[in-house]
Amino acid sequence: MVAQVEYSTQLDTLNARHSQHAPGNQVFTYTFDSLLLQNGGQLASVTLAYETWGSLNAEADNAVLITHALTGNAHARDNERPDDPKAGWWNPLIGPGRLFDTSRYFVICSNVLGGCYGSTGPTSLNPATGHPYRMDFPVVTMRDIVRAQHALVEHFGVRELAMVAGGSIGGQQALEWAVTYPEMVQKVAVIAATAALTAQAIAFNEVQRQAIMLDPLWQGGNYEPDRGPDAGLAIARMLAMITYQSEEIMEQRFARKPAWNTTTPAPGGSPDLGKRFDVESYLYHQGNILARRFDANSYLYLSRAMDSYDVSEGYPSLDAALRRIRSKALFVGIRSDFLFPAVHVRWLAEKVRALGGDATYVELDSPHGHDAFLKEWEQMTDALDRIVSEER
Repeated sequence: MVAQVEYSTQLDTLNARHSQHAPGNQVFTYTFDSLLLQNGGQLASVTLAYETWGSLNAEADNAVLITHALTGNAHARDNERPDDPKAGWWNPLIGPGRLFDTSRYFVICSNVLGGCYGSTGPTSLNPATGHPYRMDFPVVTMRDIVRAQHALVEHFGVRELAMVAGGSIGGQQALEWAVTYPEMVQKVAVIAATAALTAQAIAFNEVQRQAIMLDPLWQGGNYEPDRGPDAGLAIARMLAMITYQSEEIMEQRFARKPAWNTTTPAPGGSPDLGKRFDVESYLYHQGNILARRFDANSYLYLSRAMDSYDVSEGYPSLDAALRRIRSKALFVGIRSDFLFPAVHVRWLAEKVRALGGDATYVELDSPHGHDAFLKEWEQMTDALDRIVSEER
């Protein structure tokens, strides 16, 4: 049994806290019976929240799947504010006449499995108990996330995906699509992502998770809506924001400037020790924003899915996994990326090419670090156009 209903009628009160989409942009949900999980067992009654732009053609081969990053959602494009780069997280790239031209493509973006913007995750009701899953939610993997997306894409009747594109965790999803469903993906753009996370990146993610779990309000994951570990989640976000930046851009933006705004409280309300630096206020602000809009348990699960991803898992070797790729593949690195260093993205592109794949590497020359794929619109358009404009 499947169901498609408008987002506002589907969400329970736990998920409603995290729905912050602009009015006039329809978000829908699709529910299917069950999903077999990579680590064993299954998840019953899976729901994915999604948005679409454009129309599927008669051949059912013009769909583009956009995959979001760690704390993202399905709102990649904002219909009411199409020129505001903050209104939809890939707004400058999607729409009539833009890179992902919605007069040509049927663009799909769904909130990931394990998320908190309408898709099944820790805040969802467990049909077996009638209570929220919380920490009873199964540990999901990137492959599980992609298999759930595959169910959604099949629901639309898509025969082939013209392209799958995403950055960071979204890039991991794009790579997984190309390997798991090679016959279905015409083109793939893996942006600021690699075949597996480095030990250093895993270490940063674990510190973030510990910050959440050591907050007394986490309560083993059994907190109520609006009474969760906001301080711990804010600190996790503060550390994450450092990994998304580069020393170069932080010096440009902040250097050792004193804070111009000292009203934003530190997580937990701790006092300033002397004069505050501007970069401290920035981190407090970013942490507090995320704590208001995201679920802490979802952060734990999705960051762990990021850590555990290894495209070679289940195959005899990495080579065997990458040989499955049949699509034209674009790998985009970022010169100043600290989290997914450009040298590793380049290595992956060269590996795919050495194995006989049609792979291209492009590097963004940006000081913005990992976040460049959400900021460097001209460079992103130029890079992605190399594969979007190519014939099959």
